[in-house]
This record gives sequence, C-alpha cells and structure tokens, in this order.
Amino acid sequence: MASKGRTAFRVAVFAVAIGALAWKQFHPSQPPAEASAATATDTPAAPAAPARPRTWRLGRLTLTACELGQPNSGLSAAAWCAPFEVAENRADPHGRRIRLKLAVVRSQAQVPAKDMLVLLAGGPGQAATETWPQVAPALQPLLAHRNVLLLDQRGTGGSNPLDCKAPDGAEGDAAFDPAKLREETAQCLKEVEARADPRYYTTTVAVQDLEEARQALGAPGLDLVGISYGTRVAQQYAMRHPDAVRSLVLDGVAPNSLVLGEDFARNLDDALKAQFARCTAEPECKARFGDPYQTLYQLRDALRANPHKVSFRDPQTYQSVQRTLSEASLASVVRMFAYSPLTAALLPLSIDAAAHGDVGPLLGQAKLLSGDLSDTMNGGMQSSVICSEDADLLAPRPQDAGTILGTRMIDALQAVCSVWPRGARPADFHRPLRSDVPALLLSGQYDPVTPPRYGEEVLEGLPNGRHLVLKGQGHNVIGAGCAPELVKHFIEDLEPKKLDASCLDRLQPAPLFIDFNGATP
Repeated sequence: MASKGRTAFRVAVFAVAIGALAWKQFHPSQPPAEASAATATDTPAAPAAPARPRTWRLGRLTLTACELGQPNSGLSAAAWCAPFEVAENRADPHGRRIRLKLAVVRSQAQVPAKDMLVLLAGGPGQAATETWPQVAPALQPLLAHRNVLLLDQRGTGGSNPLDCKAPDGAEGDAAFDPAKLREETAQCLKEVEARADPRYYTTTVAVQDLEEARQALGAPGLDLVGISYGTRVAQQYAMRHPDAVRSLVLDGVAPNSLVLGEDFARNLDDALKAQFARCTAEPECKARFGDPYQTLYQLRDALRANPHKVSFRDPQTYQSVQRTLSEASLASVVRMFAYSPLTAALLPLSIDAAAHGDVGPLLGQAKLLSGDLSDTMNGGMQSSVICSEDADLLAPRPQDAGTILGTRMIDALQAVCSVWPRGARPADFHRPLRSDVPALLLSGQYDPVTPPRYGEEVLEGLPNGRHLVLKGQGHNVIGAGCAPELVKHFIEDLEPKKLDASCLDRLQPAPLFIDFNGATP
C-alpha cells in the first residue's frame, strides 16, 4: 500500500539479421566486372531481405514498435503500442476522454493462438507496462504461442496517472497524524481534479476498459494472469464477462469478499511468527539471536517510548542521512522486508543489529525497497479503488493494537477516504466468484498480505481450479522455481488437476542470515 509522490499518503495506501549476414558472407555484393553484363541480363537479381514492418494491424488497432521500461531500473522489453482512448465517464460520452497506454508483446509464432494472455498488475496502483519487464521471465515460455496484452489500468503508468507532488520536507517516518494526512490528501485531490475525476478510477470501470480493449483487438478469448490486487481485477472481469475468459492464473490471491486493509496487521503478524519460528528451530540462529519475534517487540516498545533521530548511510548515494526511527517506521520497514523470502531472511539479523544501535542494515535496505515502490505505485488511483470499494466496510479492530502494525493502516485509510471522492460500487462487488473456468491459484507459504487461506477461500467457488502453496515463499510467486513451466502447461492444457507440480517440492525457504556474510554453512 504505497503511493507515487506523497510520502505520508504512501503510508495509506509489481532471424532476418542472421539471414542477411549469411547472404553477404557467401554472396559478394559486387560481381566481377566481366560477369556484370551477364549477371544483369541472364540472372535475376537476388531478392532483398524483407523490411521489418513498421506497423502491425490487430483487430481495429494499428500498433507500432515501442519499448517498455521499468521505473528506477535498467530493465526494458520490446513491444507494440497503440493509443487507446476511452470515455472517463461512460455515462457521459460527450465528457472528458482519457488515453490509456496499451501494448502487446508479440508471440514468437507466425500464427499465434487465438487467445491472448493479459497481465493484471498489483497494487492497487501499479501499471502493467511498467511491471512487465520484471514479470516477463516468468511468462516468457508462453510467448512461444501467445501474444500478451498489457493495458495500464486507468490512473496508473501511461493511463492518465493520478499523480501528486510530494510535500516539501516529507520524511515519511513521523508519527501518524490524521489531521496532517487529511490535509495532504486534500492537496493531492486538488492537483488530481485538474485533469481527472477520481470517482471513475475504480476496479469496475477498469474492467469495462479491458473489455473495450478486447473488442478493439478482435475479441480474442483471454487468459487472465492477476498478481496481488490484479487477482481482484481478474475475478471481477470473470464475473462481468464470463464468456470472454479462457483461463485464470491468480498469484497472491485476494478474495472478492476481502475488504482491503482489514487483515493487514493480522496477516503480517502471522507471517512474522512463522518466519521467526524457523530461527528458534535452528540451533545456530537461536544461539545468535534468541527469539527474534520477542526482540522485535522489545524494540517496538522502546521506540514507542522514545522515537529518535538516527543516522545511516544511504545505500545509493553513500551520503550520511538522518531519519526518525519510530514505532511506525519500524512497522513499515518490517512489513516491506516480509514480502520477499530473500529480505525476510535478513530480518533476524537486521532487527538484532537495530536493537543494539546499528540501524543502517534495516533502514538502508528499507530505503531501497520504498524507493522501488514509490516509483511504481500510484497512490491517487489506489485511493480511488480503496475508498470506493472497501473503506465504508472497514471496522475498528482493537485486537490489532498489540501487533507490530497496530491499527495504523485502517486509521490511515479512513483518514484518506474521509477526503477522497468515492465512485460507485456494484451491489454484488464483494460476492465470491463462482465459475467453471479453468483456474490455477498460487500462494506463498509466508505471504504477509495475501496468505494461503485466501487462495483456499477463492478455490471454493472454482470447481475446475487448483491451489498451489509454494513452500518458503512470500508474496507473488509466479517466478519462483518451476512455477513458470507449471503456468505454461496449465494455460496450454487447461487441466489444473492433472498438473504434475512435484517439481515445487524442491523449493526451500531462503537460509536465514547469521551475519552479513550469509547463512551458516
């Protein structure tokens, strides 16, 4: 739940060339002089290599070659892009029109399958075209036979993003201040409303955009690959357009019934307990760190009583910087670490170091993680989604007060949504999906935000579905181990229950770091 720009707001709220070379190597470009006339009159000229097409017609759209980059990264991918305009408010066809960024990653096949793969990005707030370079390796096997559609959800990436400028001097680690958050939200809203009506940047309207894009592309069947929040979009699309969906892949599953934000504190605490239990079960880790869960809460209590400025070296600039280390900033940092098995493996070591006065490992890594998030997550769109679809259903959870995240997430969301406009939510929006569509659900054993029990809940409505829990993994697992090959076989065969997933047995949690040289040999 992070946003682009506004720091406190972020608290609230992933063969021709070879042929040409060979021809030149074995056929001199200039014939001998004595043979020139005969060549010209008796021998037909060699055909030129076909020119690379400048455009590609797909359905009603004309696409041109483009490059897709990931912010704050050198990653990029080749694709074909086309401008795609839609009405911001479909009930007012004469009103504002917005341009969505649409790209297609072209299959390697001369005649690809009629269905198209669709990547639905997470967040809410991430853009499909910006997420693709990172996700591409996991879905690369499917390009052998299928084109991939990438449509930045309205309000993100290149689709009229709901961006705000960061307030001067924002640090993001101060104590939670509802009045200040409401003030910053109002300022962000003022900026956004100059070019957008936030009421029309919801999941429901985005589903309408996707269907409009599908029709423009010739109405192919869709293989929907939803990641995190993208699993909500996938389920909502399958509810509204069941005949258009050929298959579902849901990675980091969020049930339709879920109220975003309500379980965050519980889910994080469950994941931390499970991860830290690994340390207490390993003699070397236990001898080195004791009980990391207990140490974390002792550190939390100390910071609750005495938040203070600390200095550490920025891992990107190597300059000394100061930040306020508080109960809130500790919770934010630990939550970010818990998402990935690699960073989670550093948690016992980093918490122990911080408890002994060395905050550099914890805050330095957190700065890298939060920078990546802020560059790829749009907070305005995130607010439009949560305030329209979930906020009125959030209930106080006093039982979360003692957890590391506490009630801050719900408190922050309610503060933001007291200011942010709310769009329409269909009466059946939170109804569980019931569908016979072939479905493959993926969860990480230690996922701190969409735990495996969510996948089990969604599976109840999918009789032709299967849920795989990847051992030792965190949030978003489609690229882990042999998962890419399993996804490929599933989409090709549409027989999830016959899928041989034994290769996942080789997955293991990342070894816990005992010191900064790594794990115990």
